Amino acid sequence: MNKLFLSVAFVAAISLTSCKDEAKPLAETTESEATQEIAMAELTFGVRGNCGMCKKTIEKAVNAVDGVSKANWDVDKKKIDVSFDDSKTNADAIHNAIAAAGYDTEKVAGDLEAYENLHSCCKYDHDMEMNIQ
Repeated sequence: MNKLFLSVAFVAAISLTSCKDEAKPLAETTESEATQEIAMAELTFGVRGNCGMCKKTIEKAVNAVDGVSKANWDVDKKKIDVSFDDSKTNADAIHNAIAAAGYDTEKVAGDLEAYENLHSCCKYDHDMEMNIQ
């Protein structure tokens, strides 16, 4: 009987200790996750294009970049506003994604093969003004 009592007491002591130790790290993890901030950046630059179809293609290319949370290309002003997590991506990656889709940016010329595959209404003038205020 004493052996049974000691065995039950030993198991109960281990169980209580395990539960106590497991609960503490969970609370610490929750606090650190809540205080962690995302490093968001805003970027605006010129992109050549013509129409609503261009808008969809340009924004799709930018939104495919890991870390981008928002992209809005203005058809009339020929500029794009981008919000992104600068710990995951940077301006060069965003410019390169647009260029890969066939569109010129202020920094990078569009891929010529991708440009040739654009719909006829999307074939913009390579000398057009961008980032119009």
